Amino acid sequence: MTQQPPATQPSAGPAPAPDPGLGPTRTEAAWAAGGVVFAGVLMLMNGILAILQGISLLAKDDVWASVGDYVYEMSLTGWGVILLCLGALAAVTGAFILRGAAWARMTGIFLASLSMLAQFLFLPYAPVWSVIMIGIDFFVIWALAVYRPDMRA
Repeated sequence: MTQQPPATQPSAGPAPAPDPGLGPTRTEAAWAAGGVVFAGVLMLMNGILAILQGISLLAKDDVWASVGDYVYEMSLTGWGVILLCLGALAAVTGAFILRGAAWARMTGIFLASLSMLAQFLFLPYAPVWSVIMIGIDFFVIWALAVYRPDMRA
């Protein structure tokens, strides 16, 4: 005797939209997980580039444009030390984000916020670069803030 599949009821219309209170969909979870990996890579590369930028500021001050009166004026050697330290911390944190360390996500948000502030203050010296880095830092903060490991499908 063969089993018959259960009879299905005809649907009364399109399927209802998922309730926003039920949590993220598989697609949202995949985007968030991909975003955090991308944020980790961006943070790692941002850190390496900040290290190189800091070294160039420490090695040769005349590479950078001279800025006249600026409210947040600091010597380029001071900026070199700041960017070198932030870059080293960001590179290490980015590597740990890629390894999946939970503490690295919160640290990454904090460091990306500091980097955003530093790039804003560095704006007169390298305006295009600073605006690009501010945009990258914004994405890193967003990606790390929306990711929840329990969202993985």
